[in-house]
Amino acid sequence: MDLESMPDRLHRAGASAALRDNRIGLEKESLRVAPDGRLAKTPHPAALGSALTHPHITTDFSEALIELVTPALTDPRAVLDFLRETHVFVNRHLGDERLWATSMPCVIEGGAAIPLARYGTSNAATMKTVYRRGLGNRYGRVMQVIAGVHFNFSFADAFWTLYQAERDDRAEPGFFRSEAQMGMIRNLQRIGWLVPYLFGASPAVCDSFVQGHETDLERFDPHTLYYPHATSLRLGDIGYQNKQEEGTGMKACYDSLDAYVRSLTWAIETPCPQYETIGVKVGERYEQLNANVLQIENEYYSTVRPKQITEWLEKPTHALRRRGIRYVELRSLDVNLYEPLGVGLEQLEFLETLMLYALLQDSPRIAARERRDIDENQVLVAHRGREPGLRLARDREAVELRVWAHEILDGMVGAAELLDGGSDGPHVASLRRQREKIDHPDLTPSARMLAEMRERGEGFFALAWRWSETHRQAFREARLDPEQSAFFERLAAESITRRQAIEAADQVDFDTFLNDYFAGRVPSQAPTH
Repeated sequence: MDLESMPDRLHRAGASAALRDNRIGLEKESLRVAPDGRLAKTPHPAALGSALTHPHITTDFSEALIELVTPALTDPRAVLDFLRETHVFVNRHLGDERLWATSMPCVIEGGAAIPLARYGTSNAATMKTVYRRGLGNRYGRVMQVIAGVHFNFSFADAFWTLYQAERDDRAEPGFFRSEAQMGMIRNLQRIGWLVPYLFGASPAVCDSFVQGHETDLERFDPHTLYYPHATSLRLGDIGYQNKQEEGTGMKACYDSLDAYVRSLTWAIETPCPQYETIGVKVGERYEQLNANVLQIENEYYSTVRPKQITEWLEKPTHALRRRGIRYVELRSLDVNLYEPLGVGLEQLEFLETLMLYALLQDSPRIAARERRDIDENQVLVAHRGREPGLRLARDREAVELRVWAHEILDGMVGAAELLDGGSDGPHVASLRRQREKIDHPDLTPSARMLAEMRERGEGFFALAWRWSETHRQAFREARLDPEQSAFFERLAAESITRRQAIEAADQVDFDTFLNDYFAGRVPSQAPTH
């Protein structure tokens, strides 16, 4: 089948109308920062509700790392509106703290000063905190407070029906969708370096982040480290990675959904000598959930993941095996300090086009050599993406980034026109603006940040602080519709009630609960009252 013609065939089949029901959701992390520029040591604000049970306002690794979660909606503008309203509500309850406007953190006073997220006294809450303690013991707490934006995407059901018919594929629809999305994920990995090039916004970092460790980062000023052509240090060698891969050979397999689930299951069930030295329960305190290659699935770092909505305490691998892939999570987005929300409409429109393009392209399995090239390309672009003449590895040959990027964007035109229902629409326009960044790297957020730092004589901290304060003032001055305010206040109250019900329902000690969880013997529904 000639896949080059697929956008035209789908257009004739009426897919443009079906694609309008695609769904987008966002997860946006932000550090709470004290007035002195250091990580906030205060608890998650009580007025925001329970981080364990609130559907839209929670925390990630640290008590100071707020995570805002939007619903999955068909209109990207509505997604951003919800995220904006959530920011306004949160800022009402931060006192003199502010949300840090970049991915790389504020002044860090060592890992011991970073508080783990706390979720209450229930077994489920304890498990979440122990998991985070394990992450800190395995990789260090400093790396865990890097923030990011996750782009969650699913195609409309009507589109899947049309697409399967055009592919003349007779497989069971759920299987077809899952395997097609695994192919899409493989392609997103192949060309994923384009995301940090276009949207990377972490070219520099406060030197407190490296904590005196050996690094070849250059010194921008007495307190700032950087690479001159970096796009996203968050995705580079100093960012979040599963360092144990080098010692255990752990790498998720994306050949099929079944292969992916089996590779993660192996990692969760296989002891790792390196982590056995940490211990699991030391005295009366758990230092990690187990001493296996991965404690749980979420520990595995990847720029893109297949996801299924989980029931209460359901393992993600079980959810994928039982119900297939519900959506794809792209995790390679930096928090953009030039966007008050950390992400903007133009970016969402481009990413939707990228998802469709990646789906429609042929996607062979990723062999070992190509896997190494994918990983090396990501680090190269993270560290040196704007370097003139930079070459990446493709099909065992070196190709100039600029040439490859133009080829990708040329290929994306058909997908953009399919989403817009014609040659003049927001997806096509976003594609045009991204093309300008390829020819003019100074237009990228990473280049703009470094240029602004030079022009104003600022280091990374001063730049990030100034923009954090600018966004804080804007959110503080913004009005929230009374109905929206009441909505968030109701969710906060309901989340506390649910947390209390979960705590009251516990009938076993944590040791038993943890054994039951890994054995698959936990209840599938959380107590509601």
